[in-house]
Amino acid sequence: MKKLINNPENFVKDTMTGIIAAYGDKVKLLDGDERILVTNYPVADGKVGIVTAGGSGHLPVFLGYVGDGMLDGCAIGNVFASPSASKMADMIKACDRGNGVLCLYGNYGGDNMNFDMACEMVEMDDVETRTVRVKDDVASSPKENKEKRRGVAGMVYAFKVAGAAAAQMKNLDEVAGVAQKALDHIRTMGVALTPCIVPQVGEPTFSIADDEIEIGMGIHGEKGIEVRKMMTADEVADILVERITADMPLVSGDEVSVMVNGLGATPLEEQLIVYGRVHKLLEDKGVKVFMPHVGEFATSMEMAGLSLTIFKLDEELKALLAAPAKTPFYTNYNK
Repeated sequence: MKKLINNPENFVKDTMTGIIAAYGDKVKLLDGDERILVTNYPVADGKVGIVTAGGSGHLPVFLGYVGDGMLDGCAIGNVFASPSASKMADMIKACDRGNGVLCLYGNYGGDNMNFDMACEMVEMDDVETRTVRVKDDVASSPKENKEKRRGVAGMVYAFKVAGAAAAQMKNLDEVAGVAQKALDHIRTMGVALTPCIVPQVGEPTFSIADDEIEIGMGIHGEKGIEVRKMMTADEVADILVERITADMPLVSGDEVSVMVNGLGATPLEEQLIVYGRVHKLLEDKGVKVFMPHVGEFATSMEMAGLSLTIFKLDEELKALLAAPAKTPFYTNYNK
């Protein structure tokens, strides 16, 4: 294992130290807790809080989206491991401004269990919560079993839309409703070229030959739907667009936002090559693209590969996506 780290046991702590040193104007630790990040921006009384949680190793998810106009708080665990229910409960209580808190997070077993426990814990302190689980990964389960799908990069769009709705002082049910509406129109699928290495393990999470690519690989190394010989960027784009639009059909006149998300070790040039093909495929269908996102939004340590997310918009979702936001890793300049 060759990584620019210190003691693997301190990987999360050292990461948090760096985030606070670099972005202390935007975020802070909750009462010095190195596993809970909260916004450092002023928050209006009565604004619905929005929180998330999950394992480390996916920056900018989850920590990078705490700030103004997106998340109010984030709790993290070890690499690819859920934080505890008690950490989540502390975060939820800290982000309550009197009108409740939306818990918005990926559909994974540990996160589901711990958030359920945390919401029960804060109810005893009269904090009202709602839960919306991100299930955008079309490769992880067929459409008839979509409730079992994993949450991946599409959650960034959900954070953005829900954050904008909360900033407009919508109530808890309205914020949860618009987050779910967004997720109903978001689909993601990824490909992996190489594995990643969890610092405390020191070994690759899976193996794949140098001349192969795995279609539908999960961000923790979960098995994809097939392994093929390495393909061109256009061929990868064709597969991803075909699989996503088969699940969420698009017609001429539709408008979408597109996210090409690098998984940690894919050069931006390669991401842009893929995006160029995706844009052409959508253009040929008569589909317009609004606010494309190209870069690293939800990674898997140093995994090579990328994911494609398509977000089908209406006027409400488009306006919420375009609303201002400022966080350590997401600043919306369309103000």
